[in-house]
Amino acid sequence: MSLILSYIPDWGVFGQAFLAFLIPVAACSMYKRMYTFVGQRKNRDSGSTSKTEQSKQRPPRPFSGNYNDDLRTIREVIGESDDFHCREFVMQRLNANASLFYIDGMQNDRMLNLKIMEFLMFEATAENLDSKEKAGPALPFRNLKEAQNLDDFNRSVLFGHAGLLVEGLAGGLLIELPSGQSRSITEPVSEALLRGPRLGFSEVLSENTSLLRRQGFCDQMVIKSYRVGSELQKDLALAYMKDIVNPDLLKEVEERISQMDMDFMADSGYVEQLIEDNYLSPFQQVQNTERPDRVINAMMEGRIGILLDGSPFALIVPATFSMLLQSPEDYYERWLPSSLLRTLRFAAAFLALMAPSLYISFISFHPGLIPTELALSIIETRQGVPFPPLIEVLILEVSIEVLREAGIRLPKPIGPAMGIVGGLIIGDAAVQAGIVSPFLVIVIAVTAISSFSIPTYSAGITLRLLRFVGMLFAAFLGMFGTILFFLLLCSHLTKLKSFGVPYLTPVSPFRIRDWKDLFVRAPLSLMKRRPLMLKTQNTKRKR
Repeated sequence: MSLILSYIPDWGVFGQAFLAFLIPVAACSMYKRMYTFVGQRKNRDSGSTSKTEQSKQRPPRPFSGNYNDDLRTIREVIGESDDFHCREFVMQRLNANASLFYIDGMQNDRMLNLKIMEFLMFEATAENLDSKEKAGPALPFRNLKEAQNLDDFNRSVLFGHAGLLVEGLAGGLLIELPSGQSRSITEPVSEALLRGPRLGFSEVLSENTSLLRRQGFCDQMVIKSYRVGSELQKDLALAYMKDIVNPDLLKEVEERISQMDMDFMADSGYVEQLIEDNYLSPFQQVQNTERPDRVINAMMEGRIGILLDGSPFALIVPATFSMLLQSPEDYYERWLPSSLLRTLRFAAAFLALMAPSLYISFISFHPGLIPTELALSIIETRQGVPFPPLIEVLILEVSIEVLREAGIRLPKPIGPAMGIVGGLIIGDAAVQAGIVSPFLVIVIAVTAISSFSIPTYSAGITLRLLRFVGMLFAAFLGMFGTILFFLLLCSHLTKLKSFGVPYLTPVSPFRIRDWKDLFVRAPLSLMKRRPLMLKTQNTKRKR
């Protein structure tokens, strides 16, 4: 009997087994609750958005037809700003009083004060002010249109048009002028390439849409404009290929754009967060880029580009996980070196996510899985280290993250130098002080370098965040926790979608034909069809 009892494990082993069973059950339960919460929140938000829109709807104020009354109303509404100007003058050929409204810096002031004012005062006739006809080549302005009401007139003036109010006309006229000063087109900062176009988006929407047009002549490219923001409004544009894009995808994007409810869209990051499928997921479901060539290539596959005025970052939807590890340079180089580099990126992403967790698992729970000579070397280097592996890894990881953030926030001349010197000094000092082992410094260095190889900065942030979660799993459950963390991550990615497209496509669901552009990049001559997951109207690439 005693022999039988000796083979029965103590209560601690049973407790660990129960805990190992309980954690996956709890994780699955939380996972389901998370998606239920997101679905309920979306329904509630859509309902509240519709109610908000209904409450904000009010009839627009029409023009009274009386010149003095309309002039007084316009000044009361937008005349308090110091950058607002109203020039009253007399149109001699019409023998009528008129007022020109404009905002400082929103148009070419020299053209406005010299050519346009001179034309309106001395040369303009009733035929010139007919808004049904576009401005001809002899006129000093590009386009002329009639405002539907006073609200539309005031809004257009604040957006950069010059507003013209003429005595005797029932409404107001809007003169379209070239915009004011803007930043010159430069090379993208966040996406460096050795080979490829050196053009990057700027903060002016019209310049960004023109960059897309300049990529090539195409009569199928459509750019739709929207106004976003309830208090401070901005222009937003959707860009897509009419003969390629999936109509259902286009309809879904338009609906999400129309349901956005924010006072002000400071950057395209606001749009990204408001239109994504699951805001509780750490993975980005909308890709951002500064490169026009990346947007054009995505549009040729059937995706949709989103551009916001005032932001140099365009958005691409739908996005998949493989897109985050692909670079435009993969298609500019020959397929063999491009495939090698892409495979290295996938391996680097795995190391950036799992290397610290594997280190903790092997050192704390499974040293027998390490080769004997390497295990003895690691034990020797850890002699005198006062902390367990988790604390040891956290010290170095947090230090690296702080140095990385400091290098980004510091001025450019000293930021990179501070990051390199700080990393060397802290790592060497930590080893000399016996706080961390030299082997761990190598592991953390490989992890940091691997995270730098990810082309998309936002994707690198996600892996850095999840790396800490994986370290906690490994510290409590060892290799079982590391594998459990990886499986939970895979199950989340399998269920995640971006505008109806599975995030792990073409891995899950499995589509072998789309594997030509996944881990390796097949020769261009073999990539004759567009991705199946996008369900495009035209599946063949024209060559």
